Amino acid sequence: MTHVYNGSYADAHNTHIAFPLGGMGAGMIALEGTGALSHFSLRHRPDLAHEPPVFSALYVKGKFGSAAKVLEGAVPARKIFSSRTKKGMPGPGSGLFGKHYGLPRFASSVFEAKFPFGTVRLSDPQFPVEASVTGWSPFVRRNADDSSLPAAALTFSFYNPGDEPLELVYSFHAAHFMAEGGANDHRVRRSGTGTGFVLDQPAGEQAPWRAGAFTAVADHPSAVADCAWFRGGWFDPLTTVWDAIENGRCVDRAPVTEGAPSPGASLYVPLRLQPGERQNVRLLLSWYVPDSDLAIGTPASAAAGSSEAAGQTEAERYYKPWYAGRFADAQAVAAYWLDNYDRLHAESRRFADCFYGTTMPAEAVEAIAANLCILKSPTVLRQADGRLWGWEGAEDEQGSCYGSCTHVWNYAQAVAHLFPDLERGLRETEFYEGQDDSGHQNFRVPLPIQPADHDFHAAADGQLGGIMKLYREWRIGGDIAWLRRLWPQARQSLRYCMDEWDPGREGVLSEPHHNTYDIEFWGPNGMCSSIYIGALKAAALIAAALGDDASEYEALYRKGRAYLETELFNGEFYEQRIVWEGLRTPAPTTGEKNWNVNYSTEAIELMKAEGPKYQYGKGCLSDGVLGAWLARMCGLGDILNRDQVISHLLSVYRYNLKRDLSDHANPQRPGYALGAEGGLLLCTWPRGGKLTLPFVYSNEVWTGIEYQVASHLLSLGRVAEGLDIVRTCRDRYDGWRRNPFNEYECGHWYARALASYGLIQGWSGVYYDAVERTLHMSAHENGDFASFLCTAEGYGIVGIRDGQPFVDVRSGTIQFDRVARED
Repeated sequence: MTHVYNGSYADAHNTHIAFPLGGMGAGMIALEGTGALSHFSLRHRPDLAHEPPVFSALYVKGKFGSAAKVLEGAVPARKIFSSRTKKGMPGPGSGLFGKHYGLPRFASSVFEAKFPFGTVRLSDPQFPVEASVTGWSPFVRRNADDSSLPAAALTFSFYNPGDEPLELVYSFHAAHFMAEGGANDHRVRRSGTGTGFVLDQPAGEQAPWRAGAFTAVADHPSAVADCAWFRGGWFDPLTTVWDAIENGRCVDRAPVTEGAPSPGASLYVPLRLQPGERQNVRLLLSWYVPDSDLAIGTPASAAAGSSEAAGQTEAERYYKPWYAGRFADAQAVAAYWLDNYDRLHAESRRFADCFYGTTMPAEAVEAIAANLCILKSPTVLRQADGRLWGWEGAEDEQGSCYGSCTHVWNYAQAVAHLFPDLERGLRETEFYEGQDDSGHQNFRVPLPIQPADHDFHAAADGQLGGIMKLYREWRIGGDIAWLRRLWPQARQSLRYCMDEWDPGREGVLSEPHHNTYDIEFWGPNGMCSSIYIGALKAAALIAAALGDDASEYEALYRKGRAYLETELFNGEFYEQRIVWEGLRTPAPTTGEKNWNVNYSTEAIELMKAEGPKYQYGKGCLSDGVLGAWLARMCGLGDILNRDQVISHLLSVYRYNLKRDLSDHANPQRPGYALGAEGGLLLCTWPRGGKLTLPFVYSNEVWTGIEYQVASHLLSLGRVAEGLDIVRTCRDRYDGWRRNPFNEYECGHWYARALASYGLIQGWSGVYYDAVERTLHMSAHENGDFASFLCTAEGYGIVGIRDGQPFVDVRSGTIQFDRVARED
């Protein structure tokens, strides 16, 4: 069976579903396609194998007798033996000790998503009730705080298709998974808000980060809470919980006050369901972990050995989440969640209905929505002052590659449009904490956010991309005072780039420059030099707007553009001219610079023949006109000859997109795409000249680059080719082999995949300029169309109807003085 784009996931395609629930930077719980809860990552770190016994169940009684089932579908076969386990827990060879997999459950489950909502439909021919559960957490455009709540909701719906009334008991059960380490000082208490329980772990005397609380509230007048599970050994707690479930008992017990702590807690809601009737039970989950022991990266003060670092308080030394500064305790979070539930649900539903209510192709909508899940994953953190900070991705038990890495987050387009205040914060971090007086940027900023050290190379693509994105943020928000404040830093950043990599002022990067492939390119190339000229064009426009001298930037932009178009374009695509002799920088074998490359004796011999390791030379690079794509995304228009750019992109499509990788040799990281799967290779050499050791990831497939190329093709009118790449990518994430809501690269929920949001602008040709109060629309292949549009002040659906532009605002305002229709 083939998965339908933006449709449901059933049978084999419902094997790997894990849909993130939680606020931005607030921690995550995943709703699986079966209805199971997993990936419990509430302590400011990924904990992707953490799947404690936390589940819902349903008891039904009628003339037929009685029956009880866990409100989940069949356990996926992958979990039976190959299931990951949390460190320190028995593996599958021990019989799945500590799991609730052995309890009766529904025969089948089907999952469908409408971000931020995920719904599981459960069915069983032997069970008299049809059931579903919808999981979600707030996603309120223009309200980053409500979208960052440490909270999730599960709404269970029960339908009686029969002809007799039924008595039901819905129940929710949670082992005390918040308990930390050997002290045995955890406890269960009643929730101070609604009917519910709190799994509480106090702080340790020398370990404030142990503190944490998880709250579950059943928003129903008949709900009761059991805060005192049976205390015993072996399997006693779960055995006695199941006994209550299958006998339809609603257990109401106060917390224990002496002896060992309760191993868990439950909620029970009795219901009576008439024939043809449907009833819902709403479960509100929230958590509160106010401190952490998370600190990563070398602050400038520590690198310099200053007393400032030694004098930091514990609160200053370690990451503290945004919500801990907003809410006093777990009860305050739970109360806010309960009191504002209806509003947050309505606003989140309004966003979903608008986002999915367009004529955009289903494969593109699926790709964009699936990757918005990154914002709810452990990849993203939000510190106490509200600023966003990101890993590149998430490993099983720790973040992957720290620091809001500029050369990875360079590709991400979603935050800038959906939460522009958070994106502006990323620019401020880059230009202040990330940059020193010389203009050098550390492309990784420490956590907590503070001035970084400057002991490694700047990343040319990330640093130059930041200048283009500064222009983008200005055009999205229209705040020239903000732009004026950051311009001196951006100007110094660009000066550093010019002096460091283009000392001869040729308009291209000739000196070796670090980039997103974790190596240095030696000599001018289409990828990084296109970003350079894009930064120069952005700087010229910013300078002119602020009354500064733009002539140097404008002249150098034109010079660099001419170089790329005449010297690097080979008639089909842009290449790299490998240069390593006659530069200001010594050869990489001298050891005078800390290059990220090892040169053995045989590598030195190879360099004599081919030049430095890890270049691409005459290759057709998928990122080969990356700067031209960024320019379009940032509102800068064409920065290179459009026909040449189209030719390059069509060459990438022709040579790099593979329908079947069975015969493709990839000695690097094959897990992203392999075997009979298709994918867009990072580089090929269709004209020959492949190097013995090209750049280290050249044979791989990265979804973020697939979306970069696809959206660029779409924006230039090559719709069929662009959508073909999107389909090829999403076919790998079909629920059978991979989780459709977790596109990974160097870690799960990899930030580069947020490039997918660029498909909106690419496909629709629509973007809004707040500075000129102008709505730009490009000619569309199908004439009439409807697209989602999000601006700094509102969102809605825009497009062409009966040949005329229209704007249907769904939230906030979209103020424009004119519509500019462009070819």
